[in-house]
Amino acid sequence: MTVGRIITGDDCVREGATWLAGRDPRMAAALRDTGPLPLRLRPDGFAQLLSAIVSQQVSVASANAIWTRMQEAGLADQAGVRRADDAALRAVGLSRQKMRYARALAEAEIDYDALRASPSPEVVKTLTQVPGIGAWTAEIYAMFSLGRADVFAPGDLALQEAARILYELPDRPKERALREMARAWSPWRSVAARILWAYYRVATRRTGISD
Repeated sequence: MTVGRIITGDDCVREGATWLAGRDPRMAAALRDTGPLPLRLRPDGFAQLLSAIVSQQVSVASANAIWTRMQEAGLADQAGVRRADDAALRAVGLSRQKMRYARALAEAEIDYDALRASPSPEVVKTLTQVPGIGAWTAEIYAMFSLGRADVFAPGDLALQEAARILYELPDRPKERALREMARAWSPWRSVAARILWAYYRVATRRTGISD
């Protein structure tokens, strides 16, 4: 099993979008509504995963505020989390559960360099062994921090709702059904996800639903 295509820039996203539009009229229609797609690439490594843990079940504003305090306190890297006591982590806004998750990540000894060369299923398997990192977080990491072109996150509610609207489905597809549906978008499933996320924003504005 190989790593497969890596998205490195906007040209890759455009190539994937063109491929999808040429094979799926619904994707082509969505792209006409959304216009150019965002690249959305992010750094990889410990801090990116720790930030994802911090962001769980809180608003974007709260997550940003906590993350800023962690950076200012020197708690945004592996060594900082390892040496921090409960009081220090609580002071920046982490709950008891997120303290446990942050420490689990810091002690996991993940080889981030090796992940770059690992097949996407292996990346997801490795990351989901860490408490606090589920399939969605691992798939998003593979998609945007590692640039994998053929990864999807079928548990994402916005993707499910976008698929329901775009394909005029009677109900929002569940994770298993959407994962199966996404097989048709390989080898550009992460670009299909970008299309659906962008389409979700367009469709919900059109119908007056806030995201």
